Amino acid sequence: MTTAASILTIDDLAAPRLTELQQQLVDFAETQTADWQIDKMLDEAVQAAGVRDSEGAGITPDFLERLNAHIGAIRADEGSTVLSQLTLRERTVRLLRNRLMLADLLRRYPEIENIEIEKPFIVVGMPRTGTTHLVNLIARDPRRRALPYWESMHPFPIHGEGPGADGIDQRYARIKAEHVWVDQMLPYVSAMHDRFPEAIEEEIELLDLDFASYVLEWYAQVPSWRDYYLGLDQTQHYAYMKKVLQALTFLRGPRTWVLKSPQHSEQLPALMATFPDATVIFTHRDPVAVIQSSATMMAYGDRIRRHSMNTDWVIDYWTDRVERLLGACVRDRDLIPKEQSFDISFHQLNGNELTFLEKLYAHNGVELTSEVRSEFESYLADNPRGKHGQLRYDLQRDFQRDPDEIRKRFDFYFERFDVKPETSQA
Repeated sequence: MTTAASILTIDDLAAPRLTELQQQLVDFAETQTADWQIDKMLDEAVQAAGVRDSEGAGITPDFLERLNAHIGAIRADEGSTVLSQLTLRERTVRLLRNRLMLADLLRRYPEIENIEIEKPFIVVGMPRTGTTHLVNLIARDPRRRALPYWESMHPFPIHGEGPGADGIDQRYARIKAEHVWVDQMLPYVSAMHDRFPEAIEEEIELLDLDFASYVLEWYAQVPSWRDYYLGLDQTQHYAYMKKVLQALTFLRGPRTWVLKSPQHSEQLPALMATFPDATVIFTHRDPVAVIQSSATMMAYGDRIRRHSMNTDWVIDYWTDRVERLLGACVRDRDLIPKEQSFDISFHQLNGNELTFLEKLYAHNGVELTSEVRSEFESYLADNPRGKHGQLRYDLQRDFQRDPDEIRKRFDFYFERFDVKPETSQA
């Protein structure tokens, strides 16, 4: 890997050169075993949640079917390291714990389910299209409720656990420590997608408390989970996610939410059934920029997740996955009423954020006060593009693929939206 004038290049995707720290961690994990017994993981989740038992948490036969499909897909990924298996097991227990804590909260405060989630802004677009930038910008409006990364991982406080001696929420402190660790272990992650504790994150992590989202695809090679997930009726699972948002509003609200996720692109019917009064903001960009970013990020993380690299698999999978997501978006885009939606291309948004927000707020009849405008301007000044370094992508070098050949698969998308082909590798 090289760095020059904040231009970052990863030149060992196909044949990773592990650092001493990375190698030590991978080797140590190989001496361990991931125990996937569901009863044992549920017991661990009960203990971690500080609740009596799993009663009332919706551990129904259909939930157990999804949980088994989730675990089965992970275990079927034969090329994964034990480190990856242990990490995903820990994540599974965390999701179960959060589900138990939600059930306990709803049992104690049933009025939560009467809370309205009114007129949210929902940003829908692929990675690298400006979604993260836009949602973090809108979240600077103090009248908006957003989901910081620390809260997406630990949405509910553990019984009896208050702030530490320094007054900091222990949930935040855990994610802060995790962020430091990731930055040491995989230092280029921050240039691709910096998940610092305060960063506004996708609510799709909340949906995964129901084991019904596509998120697992970002952590492992799990085509069987993709196929299972695509066969689910997402209406009930998005309704579950709304219940989590109601609980979070109860704990720290009420304000109007700003949400975002790429998954919504292929779940627009469920999204609108759940949030019928939402304003949906679609962000668009050349799919080649999306694919090269997604594939590079996956391949970079795979250096500690997999025993050996197969960059052909990575690029083929994510080219197909982005094609499916955008195909569904084109198919269902007109389900969103014109008066409740906007389309904004990356080349239109970049440098024109305030102009777009003026239009968005005026359309929704929301005053863009001088105080809020000042917050937006401050965020833009403090977060220029490439703040953590500009990663240089190269599909030909890293994946032996011609960007123009990949781009041809997306004629349907260029015909539907105002998207410009890009030649830059950044």
